[in-house]
Amino acid sequence: MAMIINHCATLLLISLFLLISLFGLSNAAATYNVMKYGAKADGITDSTQAFLKTWAAACSSRQTAFIYVPKGRFLLKAAVFRGPCKSRVLVQIDGTLIAPTDYRALGNSGYWILFIKINGLGVYGAKLDGKGAGLWACRKSGKSCPVAARSITFNWVNNLVISDLVSINSQETHLVINSCKIVVVRNVKLSAPADSPNTDGIHVQGSTWVTITGATLMTGDDCVSIGPGTKHLHMNKIMCGPGHGVSIGSLGKDVKEAGVEDVTLTNAVFSGSDNGVRIKTWARASTGFVTNILFQNIVMRNVKNPVIIDQNYCPSKNCPNQSSGVKISQVTYKNIQGTSATAEAVTFDCSPSNPCRGIKLQDIKLTYLNKVATSSCNNIDGTSTGVLMPQSCVRS
Repeated sequence: MAMIINHCATLLLISLFLLISLFGLSNAAATYNVMKYGAKADGITDSTQAFLKTWAAACSSRQTAFIYVPKGRFLLKAAVFRGPCKSRVLVQIDGTLIAPTDYRALGNSGYWILFIKINGLGVYGAKLDGKGAGLWACRKSGKSCPVAARSITFNWVNNLVISDLVSINSQETHLVINSCKIVVVRNVKLSAPADSPNTDGIHVQGSTWVTITGATLMTGDDCVSIGPGTKHLHMNKIMCGPGHGVSIGSLGKDVKEAGVEDVTLTNAVFSGSDNGVRIKTWARASTGFVTNILFQNIVMRNVKNPVIIDQNYCPSKNCPNQSSGVKISQVTYKNIQGTSATAEAVTFDCSPSNPCRGIKLQDIKLTYLNKVATSSCNNIDGTSTGVLMPQSCVRS
């Protein structure tokens, strides 16, 4: 626990340093307005090339570059903003970026807006409209559809700030942070209908020292999904629902897979979501692991599976039906209360070959229809203290 607290303090210091460093030199920045490079704020004219030209000029600046997108609606097709750049780049977006209504216009890259291989980037403001309804309908019809596009993705971007982002109706995941170091995400609102397929809110994978503070996430999939290779992730003040909860995983899809460690979620509210805090792994051999996790100060409001570890995760018919090799240890659940939408509020279904170790429950109070809920445990050991409703099945 002391290790987790120290990491939280370190994350806060890193966040403050990053914000100061990115903002500190903004007064000396060279300014690049997308309108001067041919962008049109009418929501009809394709402004993709204008945005790319603006980026090319800003990225080559030897002093901090400030890209400005004024108010208006800008039609943008698939765009890759590539580094490395010669200095830091700050992007202020006061307008709305809209994807083409014809979902086929984004191609099969899997990206709509992609930032890649940049050191020192700030993205402030922005409303993204992914126009995902057409692709969702295609998928539901069973027809052959192009690869769904994630709305905004950051690959190999270090020293990154994402602030005040609003994203609606993404074709797939709204915001992806992949293979990044030192990231601050704050005050974001990401939404898509509850029945929209695979529209995760935030996906973090292969990244270290990431803080997410102040996020309202209403999605058709995980509010936050945490993939292999994630370390030192701190989430605070998260609102989730509808959606599938905050999920570590799915893990164990590949035999050789990096682990997830030092993740905290504090001061979160889940409302009507399919899950609350979840760890999910495939039932097959894997080198993956999950360790040093803290879920604390969380409110559940009519959540189907408030607390769940599922090491037999399989959303399709072709299940491996083996035993999960992902090792789960040192997971703490502290001060979690509210209401469950199912009679079983706490479910720990751990691997028979790699049982969950060091699971800690403290002050859990979850009810179902104003009655005592239940819990179930398979292949787990740990400790339980404080008020425990439902009665804990975790034993040392």
